[in-house]
Formats: sequence, structure tokens, C-alpha cells
Amino acid sequence: MVKAYLRYELGKSFGVVTSGTALDGDSSGKLAITAVHENISLWNLRQGTQAKLLVTPEASQGKAAGEITQVAASPTGSHIAAGHADGTIRIWNLETGDCEVTLTGHRRAVTALRYSRNGSQLASGSQDTDVILWDVIAESGLFRLRAHTAEVTDLAFIERSNTLVTCSKDGYVRVWDLGTQHCYQILLGQQGEVWSLDVDAAEQQVAVGGVSPQLQLYRIHSDSETGGASSASKQVLQAQGGVARQAPERVARLRYSRSGQLLACQSAGKLLELFRTRSEKEVKKHVQRRKKRKRDKAAELPEISQEPAPAQDAQDAQGDVTASDLLAPLQVIRTKHKLKAFTFAARAPKGCAASLTLALGNNTLEAWSIMEDEEPKKAASIETPGHRAGPRALALSSDDAVLLSAAAGEVKLWNPRSGACLRSIESGQGLCAMFAPGNRHAIVGTKDGAIQILDIAASAVLETLKAHEGAVWSVVPLPDGSGFVSCSADHSVKFWEWEILSAGAEGSAGQAPASRRLSARHARTLKMADDVLCICISPDGRLIAAALLDSTIQVHFMDSLKFFLSLYGHKLPVLSMDISTDSSLLISGSADKNIKIWGLDFGDCHRSLFAHADSIMQVAFVPNTHYAFTVGKDGAVKYWDADRWELLLTLEGHKAEAWCLVVSSMGDFVVTSGADRALRVWQRTEEPFFVEEEKEKRLESLFEADLEESTAPQRREGEAAEATAAPAGRKTLEVVSGAERIADALALVAAEAERVQAFEEDPTAGKSGKGLQPNPLLLGLTPEQYMLKQLASVRASDLEQAFLILPFSDALRLLSYFCTWLERGAEVELVSRAATLLVRLHHAQLVATVAARAPLLELRRQLRRRTQQLKDRMGFNLAALSHLQRGLKQQHEVAAM
Repeated sequence: MVKAYLRYELGKSFGVVTSGTALDGDSSGKLAITAVHENISLWNLRQGTQAKLLVTPEASQGKAAGEITQVAASPTGSHIAAGHADGTIRIWNLETGDCEVTLTGHRRAVTALRYSRNGSQLASGSQDTDVILWDVIAESGLFRLRAHTAEVTDLAFIERSNTLVTCSKDGYVRVWDLGTQHCYQILLGQQGEVWSLDVDAAEQQVAVGGVSPQLQLYRIHSDSETGGASSASKQVLQAQGGVARQAPERVARLRYSRSGQLLACQSAGKLLELFRTRSEKEVKKHVQRRKKRKRDKAAELPEISQEPAPAQDAQDAQGDVTASDLLAPLQVIRTKHKLKAFTFAARAPKGCAASLTLALGNNTLEAWSIMEDEEPKKAASIETPGHRAGPRALALSSDDAVLLSAAAGEVKLWNPRSGACLRSIESGQGLCAMFAPGNRHAIVGTKDGAIQILDIAASAVLETLKAHEGAVWSVVPLPDGSGFVSCSADHSVKFWEWEILSAGAEGSAGQAPASRRLSARHARTLKMADDVLCICISPDGRLIAAALLDSTIQVHFMDSLKFFLSLYGHKLPVLSMDISTDSSLLISGSADKNIKIWGLDFGDCHRSLFAHADSIMQVAFVPNTHYAFTVGKDGAVKYWDADRWELLLTLEGHKAEAWCLVVSSMGDFVVTSGADRALRVWQRTEEPFFVEEEKEKRLESLFEADLEESTAPQRREGEAAEATAAPAGRKTLEVVSGAERIADALALVAAEAERVQAFEEDPTAGKSGKGLQPNPLLLGLTPEQYMLKQLASVRASDLEQAFLILPFSDALRLLSYFCTWLERGAEVELVSRAATLLVRLHHAQLVATVAARAPLLELRRQLRRRTQQLKDRMGFNLAALSHLQRGLKQQHEVAAM
């Protein structure tokens, strides 16, 4: 009989304020939009609270969503676009908090994302060297631009000339005409990689930064200035020179303020430089001073004045200004930690030139106020809801109500149900932790060999015991609750007993009673021959197991500490182990990437399993079962059946190494954490699953990866880059499934038509008196309705690629359905978009096919009629809304009078 298990799913993720370089602000200027791995968080900087969390749904086939690498808020402030590490782009509605659109086109991480000024278009660049322009309203890609030979690092729209400027690590800046979809200007931006660019609000200048110690400025020519030049000779950007930077590191991000008066340059280190754009009057004065200094210098050194300088003379003759005339250094912000990203707030407080939000590498957000005549001031910061470093140890209270996480320098207490941070306690660099009986105190073992006793209610360290000479790797409670055991790199295992100490003399008549506090007393020591990396005690209190640096596990009796068993077989040291509730099995996880299941009766190894792609950091049994969880440096969380020796689930979510886990007392949830600082709670659901189904899902994910690699364009080494345009979609497993659904629906509808025709020709062929029975496969719909439902089930962004997969015979059959749907007025927008795509993709074959001539003529007539009706209806609605808006404006004016 096939066994069913209950599924674990990600219930909540918390502990991260900001991750990566994704940062933006909303239109009100009150909220900061940050990426917290695969989710989006909106923070109120003034209140220091989280206003909203947008949770990304799982991708197809149950895959975890990739980490968010870029975010961009729409100019209207109603939507947020997020680019992920897997190449997916999701668009969120801020009011409802729903993910409305999912766009799949890139094959690798999205590295650049920008909205057009009216918010109708979205441009994205990726590590796959492609740039894609998306139609946000139609929820589909317009076209793909290919020319760069390395990762696209940034891009920006120039609205007035309908162009797009892109830069890449290949060292080039390209200007694209979005109307003709070709590149008509190429600039060698820097002496090496180009990392960022931006266009000012007035669309007069483009700032470019890279590995050079200077920022490059380019003037934007309007169409009137370029004249009637052909696209081949058209020059939109004209170089104006460079401005020196202070930071020795490369440029990481360049952005103009919303007003265009400030330019901020972020380095790859801890420096943020601010430049002020001079007004026209100031620029003229600066140019005159520069020319005067040049004339004075030439008069002092006549031999230099005789040397020709044609470039500078031509520039002076034309009266052109340089980059140093346009930009003036203003201020410099130096942060204590590495600067990951910054953004200008939409609105600055009174008396401030601008307001900046900074995302730092230690998981904090800072808000800075920029004054024109004063030094920058830090107005607010958000750091409480997360650790500055990755947690190394987790512990749950006996009632599962409080979660403790220990990291370098601090211990935090959380509510595992809500994810709220309850307390923060300064401590040493914790490596292990546990709760004391009563859940009022906690024990933390540190890297310097100390054991700290924490008072949770007082949020303070009660006592620090100098317990070991080396790092304390593990602390575990005794089964009877009388104390705990610790192990260390000093080759010892020490047993501790709880004791109550009085701070003063016992209280007497008329005196306050003496305060009492919890402490621990060293009882006995078990010396080992090597470093002890972890220990565990059997729940029945009979055995204690210690993992040594020599890759063996030594099992001793608890009462006498006499040697019982030696478990050997791992090739590298065992980093974690656990014993089942019935004290019959021991599971060990090692740096050799394997887990081993041992029997404690005779010390035999039941099975050795290759578990993770990197070192296994911790293992733990689910209480009262033989199911176990493991986490490893590969970032995966895996669920195992120790009786059947097989993998049940692979839980993906962590974006870096996973270091620790803890299982609740009832086994209803598991908490994991690691280098990405995120604490993830995996909830047990009521949904059953089978192991074979999970194996099929893993095979499907491998098939999709192979599918993407096979369809990816291959560029030969040394081949010259040619600017081309291509379809924006990407062939994925979901696209293939959509094409299969359309093809199956066409076959089903054709079979149904043959069945109906056969019944009409011979009504007596069916069962007497019952007539033609409906086809249950059509779900109670007519063939046309069923076909339209299957077409609508394909996402708008995947429709083009799905049509490319369909054979031409199926495309020809779809034409007749388009005419029928348009005649009935069903889903006019969807049908019009699908018909346009199909005709454009198969235009040459359709024109050459005689059978397609009549459907094409009918389709043209129906499309014109229906689209004109939609246009009239939209124009009527817009006119009505404008009338209402004018009426409301008049009412407000009258009320104001």
C-alpha cells in the first residue's frame, strides 16, 4: 500500500529588513519599498514599522520564487514591479496587495528595471544580456533587444524622443529607437565596465558611471537639433566630459532626485556622493570664470598659449559647457556598513533639499535629510526586526510560544506565529542555545567558551560562566530537567546542575526579602580525545552521544559515563545529530554531505543517504515519529522518513546557507534560519502527498531547466554583437503546457463536431429515445465556449510562445474560431490580441495558403468593427469621467469661496 504523508509549506518568513540591492520609495514619500528575499516589504520610516508585506506565490510545479533583485514603483504609485533572480517579473497592486501580472521572458536574473513616465511600459535588463520592453496594460512583452555581450546593468527612458538608453558590463552605452526597434548610437562609456546611468527629470542630461574615477555626462539632443539625419547617423547623446569622484571603488548606482536638482552617486563601498546641478545663470558664471582662468594662465605662460589645443578651442568657440560646469560637489555621506542601495524620497520634509533612504549590508534601513548649508543628518533607522548577522542557533520554549535566535552580538526573542520581535538582548557570539525549565531563562553558548544565562523578562544577561577553554558548540537539557550538558572544542563534555543563588541575606522582620536568581553549578566532566562538535542525550536518559572531530561518534552511558559504542563511517566530521523519541534511532549529519541512520541497540548503520549538495549543518527528528528534517549549506530544507530511508520533501526558500533548525514539540511547524538572516516557519498542512508525485515534480523541474538551455541563443566566442529584435517571451514548461491545452482542445472540439455530424446523418445510431448525449469532457459548455476557455487559461505573456509551439495546421483551425468569437462579441480584447499575434507569427504561410484567404478577410472585417466599438465605448467613458472631474473641481472651488 502506498503511504501518504502530510505536506509542510512555508507559512511565514521574518527577520529581514532589507536584502540585496532592491530599494525604491512610494509616491507619497512616507514608505520605503524593499526586497526581503522573495517578498516585498513596505516600511514606514517615521514609525519604524512594517506597513505591508507582499508575499510572492509559489511558481509553477511548486518551485519557490527566486530572490528579488530589482524593484520599481510605477509613477502613479499604484503598482510595484519586482524582478527576480529566476528572470521572472511580477507586478503588484499596492492597494489590494495582490500579484496581478507575472511576466516570464528573461532566462537569468533581472538586473535593471524601469517604468516609463506614464507607467504604461516597463523595460527590463538581465544577466542574459537581453533588454525586454513590456506592455503593462496588455500584460505581455512587446519585443526583445539583443546587442550587449555582457550583463545589462542599467537602463532609462528618454520619453521625448521615444528612445531607451542601456548600459552593460561590456563597456558600451547603447541608444535604442523603440519605434523601429534598433540601436542607432553606441558609446564607449568608460574605461571598462559601465554599472549605472540615469536621465534627469528635464531630459537634458544623462549621467553614466562605471569603474572610472569620473562620472561621464552626456547632453540629450532633441529631434529638432538632430534635424533630418538618418537613423544611421543620428546622434542623440553628446559627450560633455567628466566629474571627479572621491570614492576609489566603482560606481554602483546613479540616480537624479525627483526635481533633478541633485545627483547621487553610490560607490561599491560605504560612500554616497551628492552633486548639485547648477542653474543656467550659475553655469554661465562658471564658464566665464573657467575661461578667465585659462586666459590668465596663458598670459603667465606664453609658451603654453602658443601650443594648439583644437578640441578645447572648438569647445570654447561654440560656447559649450563641460560636466564640471553643470555639476558641483555638494556633500558626502559615509555609512558605518557597506551601502547596498539608496533612493530619493518623492517628497522631502520642510527645510530639506531632499530625503534619502539607504539600505545597508547589515540588514538595516536609514533615512537621511539633506540640507543645502548643513551636513546630512540621519533622521530615522529601522534595525530592530532583524539580526545584523545570520543566526547560528535556534531554540523553542516548551509551549512553542517563544522562539529564540542567537547571532553575533545579540539574542532575539520572537513570536513564531506572528513573526513579531519581542525582545533583543546583547550577548556574545552565540553558537548554541536552549530554554531553561519554566521558559523564563535561556542558556547561550558562545564562541569564546562562555555560557550565558539570560533573564528573558528583564532582557538582560544574569550571569556569564567561563565554562570551557574553547568554543561551546552544543548545549542540551537533561531529560529530568535538573540541568544541562555542554560540549566544546577543548575536548570536554561538562554536566551542569541548576541552582538558585541569593543576592543578599535572607530578609528579616522590617527588611525586604533577598533577591534570588538562577545559576548553574558544574557537576562532572567527560574528557574526550578530540574536539567535541555536538552532543545529544537519549530521551530515556540512558545514553549520551558525542561527535568528535575525527569523524566518529562516541556513545557513553549517562550514569557511569562508561564507553558503550563507537559509530564510525562518516568521511568528514559530524556536525549535528539527534535521537528519536523512542531512543531507538540516531541520525547524524556530516560535512561529507551524507546522513546516516544508526540503531542504538547494537550501533549498526541502517542506511547512509546522500542528502545535500554541501555540508549538513543540523538534523532533528520530529517528536514521537521517525521523520527527520535536515538543513545544509546548499540552502535546502529536506524532510526524510528514517524507517523507509527515503526523501519525502525538499523545501526551497533560503537564498543562502541554512545553518540551524528547530522542530516544535507537536511537530506542527519547523523553524529554519541561516546566512540570509531570514527565519522561516514551515507549517504542517492537512494536504496529503505521495513520494512518487514529488519525484515527478523534481523531474519536471529538471526538464524545464533543460528546455531553457536548449532554447537559449548561443553566441560564438569572438562573434561581433549585432543589434537585433526578437520576441519577448520565453519557452518554459508552463508555456508548453498551455500550447498542449490549446492543441488538445482543438482535437476534442473537432471530434465533437464529427460526433454531432454523424448523429445528424443517422439519428438512429444513438440510443433510442435519448437523442445526442452531451460530452462530459466539454464541462457543460459549447465547443466554442470550451475552446475560448482553454485559450484564456494561457497567460497573456505566454500566448506568443504558445502559438510558436503550435503547428501551422492548428493555427489555421484557430482562424475560424476567432471569426466566430468576434461575431458573438465574446472576450473581444483577448481574441483581438490572440488573432493579431497569430497572423503576425504565421503571416507568410497564411498568405500563401488558399484556404486561409476567406477566414482572413472575415477576420479583418470583424476586427475593425469590434475594435472600433471598444474605442467608442472607451472614449465615451473617458469623456464622462472628465465631465465628472470638472464638476467636482467646480464644487471644490465654490466651497473654497
